[in-house]
Amino acid sequence: MLMKQARRRARAFALQAVYQWLLAGGEAAEISRCIQHAPGFSKADRSHFNALLHGILQNSQSLDLQIAPNLDRAINVLSPVEHAILLIGAYELMHYPDIPYRVVINEAVELSKIFGGADGYKYVNGVLDKLAARVRGSSLF
Repeated sequence: MLMKQARRRARAFALQAVYQWLLAGGEAAEISRCIQHAPGFSKADRSHFNALLHGILQNSQSLDLQIAPNLDRAINVLSPVEHAILLIGAYELMHYPDIPYRVVINEAVELSKIFGGADGYKYVNGVLDKLAARVRGSSLF
């Protein structure tokens, strides 16, 4: 149970970091230093946070290419919160096959409910569901 909570916190802090990067740019190390001083970070899975942040920033273009076919609008008109959540979900779907796709999608939906717009979670759910079917393929069934 503690591991789940620590990962959930890591995703929430990764969301804040990726959001900051989407809005202002910057280096992963500097963004990471700022976020790691936030209250509650000590209870997050530091390793998972770092993997998400560095992995997303290094692979943002390829992640966007994976996300884009599942969108009903251009990626550059997504809210930065939804974009960041989709990047986290896409990264986990593609780089963490040990995390069940339903967990990845559920965690993204929960982040959307907390940080996103009113119905943003529905959009995130639909996009990641399509992406999961494409990148995880037959392992979904």
